[in-house]
Amino acid sequence: MDIPFLDLKGINARYADELKAAAARVIDSGWYILGQELAAFEQEFADYCGVRHAIGVGNGLDALSLILRGYKALGALHDGDEVIVPANTFIASFLAITESGLVPVPVEPDPDSFNLDPSRMAAAIGPRTRAIMAVHLYGQLADMVALGKLAERHGLLLIEDAAQAHGARSGERKAGAFGHAAGFSFFPAKNLGALGDGGAIVTNDSVLAARVAALRNYGSEVKYQHLYQGINSRLDELQAALLRVKLPYLDKDIAWRRQVAKRYREGIRHPLIRLPEVIDEARHVWHLFVVRCAQRDALQRHLAAHGVHTQVHYPVPPHRQLAYPALHTLQLPVTEQLHREVLSLPIGPTLRSEDVERVIAACQSFQDVA
Repeated sequence: MDIPFLDLKGINARYADELKAAAARVIDSGWYILGQELAAFEQEFADYCGVRHAIGVGNGLDALSLILRGYKALGALHDGDEVIVPANTFIASFLAITESGLVPVPVEPDPDSFNLDPSRMAAAIGPRTRAIMAVHLYGQLADMVALGKLAERHGLLLIEDAAQAHGARSGERKAGAFGHAAGFSFFPAKNLGALGDGGAIVTNDSVLAARVAALRNYGSEVKYQHLYQGINSRLDELQAALLRVKLPYLDKDIAWRRQVAKRYREGIRHPLIRLPEVIDEARHVWHLFVVRCAQRDALQRHLAAHGVHTQVHYPVPPHRQLAYPALHTLQLPVTEQLHREVLSLPIGPTLRSEDVERVIAACQSFQDVA
């Protein structure tokens, strides 16, 4: 049998009875938006992340956008301000910045960790820089100590794009608790995934939390009274209830992902396949296990022939997308090389030990086609 890249049906089947009971509870309640399930999940997720506030929103992109909109409304950001962002990221990081009237300044990543390089980031700080968006790519925390010091030294906001890093930690602090605010995604394929779209903002800033809570709800704190020009982006009661079921299982799933990643890193010893670097196991939750190969497309075909499904995260960097023609002149060779070489191997929580061994064997049998 083929090894799927991610078996979402199997993942949710593990607690299907609990999910169905939660869904029935919401259906029977007659209350489907901004109710008790959302309030309970927001408290539980804030407690999990170790912060004061969590605000459930429609998706991960809205989470990032609303953070930036909130800071604009509070006067900390203004149209045309620059936000430093990793060049090697999913386009949502860029979209959140530009749709908020801000300017992304892409910075090359560290080629080993795939994350924002603090030394390159420091060189990119200019007179219009007002914020850093640190992306915990593939589930590994960026160097938040170094980035935090830079942000403090230059008076910058530090925002975490934690869409892939639920539960990643450094010491006693988890993703979402390092910056001024963080955005999470609950897209179904995430380590903590809903059965539809969803997202959350977490922060210790009570003023920001109140503002984004209003902005997500048409700019309203009281029904039919609109203080701000907001949007409609609310995590609904059903998704909140389902996420409440799945949250207590998250750390166990992370532990299994780490075991799979450890076995991959022990077993894949191929001169053409470059394994990901890990600074600290606790800082990585392995949302994705991403290898590099100069013959990436050939490797992907080889693995497919052996029944191993893989994906590319991501084939085209944001600065080369048609959506951003003004960025096409940027020369970002590290980012562009990564996007030519990266390949994601299966690493879901339902992956069996024998599946892991098959993936390793398939990788080891790859032949140089150059």
